[in-house]
Amino acid sequence: METYFNTYFSKETKTANLAVFRVFFGIMMFFSTLRFLSYGWVDKLYIQPKFFFSYYGFEWIKPLGVYTYALFIVCLISSFLIIIGYKYRYSIIVFFLCFTYIELMDKTTYLNHYYFVSCLSFLLLFLPANRRFSLDAYLDNSLNQEYIPKWNVDCIKVMLFIVYFYAGLAKLNSDWLLEAMPLKIWLPSNYDLPILGSLLQKEWVHYAFSWGGALYDLMIPFLLLYKPTRWFGFFMVVVFHVLTRILFPIGVFPFVMIVSALIFFDSDFHEKLIHKSSKLMKLKPLNNSVVGQRFPRKIPLLIIGLFLLIQLLLPWRYLLYQNELFWTEEGYRFSWRVMLMEKAGYAQFKVVDSASGKSFLIDNNDFLTSFQEKQMSTQPDFILQYAHYLADHFSENGAKNIEVYVESYVAINGRLSQPYVDPKVDLAKEKDSFAPKNWILNFNDDIKGL
Repeated sequence: METYFNTYFSKETKTANLAVFRVFFGIMMFFSTLRFLSYGWVDKLYIQPKFFFSYYGFEWIKPLGVYTYALFIVCLISSFLIIIGYKYRYSIIVFFLCFTYIELMDKTTYLNHYYFVSCLSFLLLFLPANRRFSLDAYLDNSLNQEYIPKWNVDCIKVMLFIVYFYAGLAKLNSDWLLEAMPLKIWLPSNYDLPILGSLLQKEWVHYAFSWGGALYDLMIPFLLLYKPTRWFGFFMVVVFHVLTRILFPIGVFPFVMIVSALIFFDSDFHEKLIHKSSKLMKLKPLNNSVVGQRFPRKIPLLIIGLFLLIQLLLPWRYLLYQNELFWTEEGYRFSWRVMLMEKAGYAQFKVVDSASGKSFLIDNNDFLTSFQEKQMSTQPDFILQYAHYLADHFSENGAKNIEVYVESYVAINGRLSQPYVDPKVDLAKEKDSFAPKNWILNFNDDIKGL
């Protein structure tokens, strides 16, 4: 075993693979950040709201008011520097910190692909992605290196493998495969699409998309890894993600996945891309440094190894909870469960001043945006955090011994709505933790699967 690891970690590959990945990653992040700024989402999501839903353990991360724009501008600048490979080490550190800070400000905006970007940028912190086709290498020829350790590229492949394969495993559930849910709800709304619109009304198409999506996620990492099927696999990546971009409003994520899949191609492919790009930009070829790094730096390798191990194990934490995952969402986030649910909810909060016996109902619009209310009404940790906010708010305004109750109903994947939270439980007294939330009522159905 030791011989195998020594042999593997002594293997090298062309630096071009990582350089091309760096450029495309930077391009995607640059335009994604620019899109966020130009659409006015910074103001809408991070400045206008009165209250923000923080992640457990990260309550200290808060929006910065109008200075939140500075975070996005820094992301924009650092992503451009990543593209050209200038001061790369500093640029990727700054980008990772700013981007991840933005994502942690309000979990209302949680999306799998934002989490994916944070994961990729974390990996890039430890990888020499500026050793080729970068301004750093042009300014300091000693950095220009033709070969890097093979594991530098393979760790990104492993990350992509986890994302796809776990997304496929998550689709192996009765709602997705046997009921074609939630695609049976979503697809018909695209009735106005040319050619596809009429097809998307047919039930067999809903099942074809459901089964096809599961097979795609499970098979695509293997198709990309195996050289004879790699081009076919990449063709499927393009078709799948372009189609999802047409059908669903998921931003630049499809394009991020398309360009990320290029990492699976051999070095010759990336060398050709760099050669053609250099010729187009009339860049002079550089002499490669003789520096060879045959053995891995232990600390980065250990950090990346631990990180990938966490990625392998974290999605299985839902097994620690007994209740239905889709209902309670305990262990749902950060597990590559992509677009598996259509949930709608109603939550009416009642605040009681136990000292005076007075009570009143809350208009959620007084405290939350419509987007926040939609997310809050179906997710128990949101409901609890909002209840604590209401208790603190009215306590600060003179009321004493505040109690907060909620009458809530949730519908999931086309089912009739069901009572969600025990209306007799004072949520102001409940503490947030990783422990099961016993105040969530039982789900009157069963969704079988992983």
